[in-house]
Amino acid sequence: MKVKRVYSIAIDGPAGAGKSTIAKRVASELGFVYVDTGAIYRTVGYHMDLMGIGPKDRDGIERLLDDVNLELCYGEDGLQHMILNGHDVTDEIRTPAMSRIASTISAQPCVREFLLDMQRDLARKNNVIMDGRDIGTVVLPCADVKIFLTASPEVRATRRLKDLERKGEKTTHKAVLADIIQRDHQDSTRAIAPLKQAEDAILLDTSELNLEQAIQAVIALVRQRIVL
Repeated sequence: MKVKRVYSIAIDGPAGAGKSTIAKRVASELGFVYVDTGAIYRTVGYHMDLMGIGPKDRDGIERLLDDVNLELCYGEDGLQHMILNGHDVTDEIRTPAMSRIASTISAQPCVREFLLDMQRDLARKNNVIMDGRDIGTVVLPCADVKIFLTASPEVRATRRLKDLERKGEKTTHKAVLADIIQRDHQDSTRAIAPLKQAEDAILLDTSELNLEQAIQAVIALVRQRIVL
């Protein structure tokens, strides 16, 4: 009996590059499962924060990891919902504070090891589009398509500011830009699985593209490399 072939698409890039929004739409267009790995790390960070454990407290994190029961489920809108110990925390993890915690906690080797098998298992069983910081370099080094999605810090800050304003959060372009620059430095200089473009990844700069153009550009790159 012929085993059905599954495909994996890795999309990496810095904070605010639109990876999640674009990957989600592309997954819907192609009929793939979308995996937002950033949300997974945010959920771990959220649990540790609830328990009073800081993102740099390696001993505390290791002690509480066994208490973390994670599930991914998908709503009718295609949104990836994060279920932590039976509770949907999808909204709670989408804050700037959780973003910063996730960036720090994702550098902890014990956390990366804890989540690595979970992410790879999803790719073994499904056609997936997975986005993050090290998907093409560490999580799925043999992905069928690798894309490094980026844009200038100023453009990313403008896009992120609009997202925050839609959620009713008050901040400034200057503050968001400073946060993005800090995240870029933190993600690219961490000792474990730093943010970088895989050697065989395609660079896609969306600074001059709108959302729909970026989505179609990614779909075109995928279709050039795999036959669906």
